[in-house]
Amino acid sequence: MQKKQENLLLFIWAVALSATLGSLYYSEIKGYIPCTLCWVQRIFMYPIVLIGLVALIQKNGKIAWTTAAFSFIGGCISLYHYGIQKLAFLQESAPSCGAVSCTGQYVNYFGFVTIPLMALVAFAIIFIASLVLLKQIKE
Repeated sequence: MQKKQENLLLFIWAVALSATLGSLYYSEIKGYIPCTLCWVQRIFMYPIVLIGLVALIQKNGKIAWTTAAFSFIGGCISLYHYGIQKLAFLQESAPSCGAVSCTGQYVNYFGFVTIPLMALVAFAIIFIASLVLLKQIKE
């Protein structure tokens, strides 16, 4: 495995770890109760940390297929979640998410940065890095 590929694996793992630690900070330290969609996003982010670490140890770049799939699905969920927080026509039809509303916004930095947007950015970065890694492996 080339050094560039190994660095991309490290980058994917670091982004996933940062997102995971961020979600744990908001829920365990700040005390924000995650809604159902937040939990679903976590289901797709948390495994990327373990998968990425194992791939890094094994120097297995082909794991990028898995990280790309997980990040794409998680990103779609994050995009929908962000949409129901910020778009009025989606808020009206938003499903009941349980004890905590999925339309609620614990944070709203700069008027637009919410937790689902942060997750979406992390998923997008992982997805793009995974595609770059797959392209490098092909060459």
